[in-house]
Amino acid sequence: EVSPQEKTARVGEVFSSVARKYDIMNDAMSGGMHRLWKDRFVRRVKPRPGEQILDMAGGTGDIAFRLAARGAIVTVADINQDMLDVGIERAVDRGLDSLVWSRQNAEKLSFPDRFFDAYTIAFGIRNVTHIEQALAEAFRVLRHGGRFFCLEFSTTEWPGFKEAYDLYSHRLVPRIGQAIAGDADS
Repeated sequence: EVSPQEKTARVGEVFSSVARKYDIMNDAMSGGMHRLWKDRFVRRVKPRPGEQILDMAGGTGDIAFRLAARGAIVTVADINQDMLDVGIERAVDRGLDSLVWSRQNAEKLSFPDRFFDAYTIAFGIRNVTHIEQALAEAFRVLRHGGRFFCLEFSTTEWPGFKEAYDLYSHRLVPRIGQAIAGDADS
């Protein structure tokens, strides 16, 4: 248990610490599966040419690149500037100059009401301090009939899987983080 202010600060520290190695860590920790999950997620979003999409907690641009490839106008928002900087570099390397990059707190967005056709957040809602405030902001910035999509880990009822996953996430993942990013805690 930590205070809301401490959670926000800790989340910021974690992502600043690993920003440059974030995508490599995701590959190592998921065995590359995160790419398939993100592809499937974007297929569900069904981005349309010209529609405005907010990719919240979009950091390094993985979801945004996929959305933009289908013609959407994408704003990548993240609370962490280090993650955005990595995303901007990746976009430049890909020759993508159509994305908008914006440092934003999901709980208090600076965008106008009813601006976006869709709002996506992938593996980010768990890092929000006040989820109900972030959801209220998502609702506020979505146009009437807008679409909200959240990709996140969940719990399981498979016998034995929780124990295996806990062992993996608490013992192996920190070792992967240490090996790749030099930061086991994050």
